[in-house]
Amino acid sequence: MQHFSTSPREMAASFWQHRQLILQMSKREVIGRYRGSIMGLAWSFFNPLMMLVIYTFVFSVVFKARWGVHADESKADFAIILFVGLIVHGLFAECINRAPGLIISNVNYVKKVVFPLEILPWVAFGSTLFHTAISLGVLLLAQIILSQHIPLTGVLFPVVLLPLVLGTMGLAWFLSALGVYLRDISQLTNMFTTVMLFISAVFFPISALPARYQIWLKINPLAFIIEEGRKVLIFGQLPNFIALAMLLVLGALIAWAGFACFQKTRKGFADVL
Repeated sequence: MQHFSTSPREMAASFWQHRQLILQMSKREVIGRYRGSIMGLAWSFFNPLMMLVIYTFVFSVVFKARWGVHADESKADFAIILFVGLIVHGLFAECINRAPGLIISNVNYVKKVVFPLEILPWVAFGSTLFHTAISLGVLLLAQIILSQHIPLTGVLFPVVLLPLVLGTMGLAWFLSALGVYLRDISQLTNMFTTVMLFISAVFFPISALPARYQIWLKINPLAFIIEEGRKVLIFGQLPNFIALAMLLVLGALIAWAGFACFQKTRKGFADVL
């Protein structure tokens, strides 16, 4: 029986060795999503733009919500701050929601002994990252138009996202393996990501909560990443590098644990499918 290594070194080596295949499959997935539509890839730009407009109207006009960053805060200010949270949560949620079906929907790859199944979560992440990049482009464009300013600290946004990337990949490996044996897991992930949308400071700052509740959001890694993302992209502040480093270690451990679980259980995929 073939042995699959579970070491952190193998996790990194697999990504590097198959990086071109991951890129090609991610590109094919992105193009395939819009194949046959009249506007094609243009939808990847208009979807986040429409989402930004709708959320701005609902929260700023209907609910008259304000972030409270300064006295003369405009509807546009609120929309841009809100959109950062939606971008980060969207990256996390799409990867997690897709993970349980990754192996099930690629049975033909399971039957191929030589195919590196462990890259499928990377492929899903790659296509999600493309849409995240488009949404980020919409955000930056909105900032240029509305405030004529993008803080230099914005270049640190990928650094802020790195712990989330590792943690999300770990969960994706775990859920993709579990989804083979427990088909109902996709229902739970959809519920989980919806709950995370409302408890991760996407629609409000952590400081808006009573002090006794703030601690619960502060220990939520997704809420921390969203808050740090706003600091570098919107407010021009440096992130908390110490906390990010600690979260990076946690993300790496989650990634390794998820990868190890995937490698240990993949031997039974063909039998179940």
